[in-house]
Amino acid sequence: MHEYCHRCGGELAASEGVAPFCQHCGAPQLSLPDYSINPSDEEDGGESTGVLPPPNPKQVEWKTAILCAGAVAVIAAVLTLLAAQFPKLTFLCWLWTISGAAIALGFYQKRRPQAWIDAMVGVRIGMVAGFALIASIAAAMALSGLIARFGLHAMGSFDVELRSQIEKAAAMNPQPVEAMRYVRLPEFRAGIMLGGFAMMSGFVMIFSTIGGAMSGMLRMRRS
Repeated sequence: MHEYCHRCGGELAASEGVAPFCQHCGAPQLSLPDYSINPSDEEDGGESTGVLPPPNPKQVEWKTAILCAGAVAVIAAVLTLLAAQFPKLTFLCWLWTISGAAIALGFYQKRRPQAWIDAMVGVRIGMVAGFALIASIAAAMALSGLIARFGLHAMGSFDVELRSQIEKAAAMNPQPVEAMRYVRLPEFRAGIMLGGFAMMSGFVMIFSTIGGAMSGMLRMRRS
């Protein structure tokens, strides 16, 4: 590799390293170390043990966290199906749902007692638990609705009640005939149900996030 003088630009004499002085103008030359070389590599002779460094203790072990959130979600789906047949279990279903993040975090700590837990870890696991709860409850409600409507033909009372509520709301707020025609469509009732489920999903995510943060703070090891 050719080296050149920083003052006159002349080529320096080839030697090991950089020549201390320029043979053309006599200017002293500077030699800077190569910072691209890792000193540890020079000390070890460029050899590596091949062992990966230990993981960050504050990282979440997602495989265990997802399994715990999935277990909580499956139980919530079963309770949803039972509450549809036995209304007395509705309160238990809602209590389990809003406490799902804290329960999932408890399962996670039980399976991984040495894992780091704090508020941020609780928030992350709580959000995963919230998504799992929403997906499982949606699947349970859709499955039960399909069986009840097309298998058991037992959705007549639900349709009558929903239609009466819509008519009552329309009577309180009179609308033009064209608008009422759309209100009475089955698609409009389906949209109302989807909107209600979306609102419920938002509440579940909020409760799961807050519950995970609070549970993570309570379970954090003080050292």
